[in-house]
Amino acid sequence: MAIHLTKESKILVQGMTGGEGMKHTRRMLAAGTDVVGGVNPRKAGRTVDFDDRVVPVFGSVREGREATGADVSVVFVPPAFAKAAVLEAAEAGIGLVVVITEGIPVHDTVAFTAYAQRTGTRVIGPNCPGLITPGQSNAGIIPADITKPGPIGLVSKSGTLTYQLMYELRDIGFSTCVGIGGDPVTGTSHIDCLTAFEADPDTELIVMIGEIGGDAEERAAAHIRDHVTKPVVGYIAGFTAPEGRTMGHAGAIVSGSTGTAQAKKAALEAAGVAVGSTPTETARLVQAALGARA
Repeated sequence: MAIHLTKESKILVQGMTGGEGMKHTRRMLAAGTDVVGGVNPRKAGRTVDFDDRVVPVFGSVREGREATGADVSVVFVPPAFAKAAVLEAAEAGIGLVVVITEGIPVHDTVAFTAYAQRTGTRVIGPNCPGLITPGQSNAGIIPADITKPGPIGLVSKSGTLTYQLMYELRDIGFSTCVGIGGDPVTGTSHIDCLTAFEADPDTELIVMIGEIGGDAEERAAAHIRDHVTKPVVGYIAGFTAPEGRTMGHAGAIVSGSTGTAQAKKAALEAAGVAVGSTPTETARLVQAALGARA
């Protein structure tokens, strides 16, 4: 099984006819994803030929959903238009919106995530690589050829570390990998994914990748302690980050002892999570934990 994304998912790509949209739509199709349409009001009625698949372009998300039964949208639009794109998808009844766009103003993200929550739409991102259920569907920019289906569920703030852990554990494989994004405000949290993986019968172990800044990982640790029965292995990016400086993602800022990698590691370990000091060590901890269960 999987969380949030399966082979039955029908995907619209908002911004499909742009450079990034075209490139990644082609990659999603190559991974077996059922991309049923693109959305661009200026190019409505046209089609785009992706080798062995011709994909129609619709003038609106609602038109695309009504014509195809789409239930997922992937957003590849510039930051200035991202808020409108997500609101349009939520208004049209799309259940899952994956926002790849980075550089979206925080007040726009606050507005569209709040609206999506009211309408029952799940937002992944923004500033994220998306999510992949290997062998079934790929919504976003995660490489599809670096892993295979398996028993590990992965949730991560970092796109790069998502790819690295997928590759290092490619011999075991994953149920679903979710890149939630590293902005200060995101539509889906570690806790949301932990809850879904806990309920997924085919996920045997969960990998949680966090990073310095904020308290999301500490809150996730409390949730794991109280609600997660499956083994969890963690990694926190930023052990060598200097205090008081923003590092990469907009949310990764440390003040005093709050939000440090060491504080997050301690909170997770207190909740029974094995935490690696490097991605490679984290992969070894996963292998050991699965070996012990076998």
